[in-house]
Amino acid sequence: MNLESKFSALQLALINEQASLYTCACPVHVSLQIINLRKLFDYQQTCISAPLNNNVHIDVHLRIADATKQAHQLMEQCLDEILTMEGWDREKLEMPAGIRTRIEKN
Repeated sequence: MNLESKFSALQLALINEQASLYTCACPVHVSLQIINLRKLFDYQQTCISAPLNNNVHIDVHLRIADATKQAHQLMEQCLDEILTMEGWDREKLEMPAGIRTRIEKN
């Protein structure tokens, strides 16, 4: 079972970097969930391939992996739509100037 991705790890990191500069963090929260779903999916793949797994455990891990795959697809679609709705620069993955508010450095 493979996890198809619209966004690479680098692209998600670029989106997350925007949170350190600006106060609009909603896309970043979605991005972080995508990263966590990828970790969960990878963990399930490790469990599935464990040599001491019995059929019940494999079925549990397959179910979790399948649900994770569906959630990942849904969250990637959501992030794609959010970036479009907000008018992000899709090449640089930068937040548009019109919604940027710099975080105050104290």
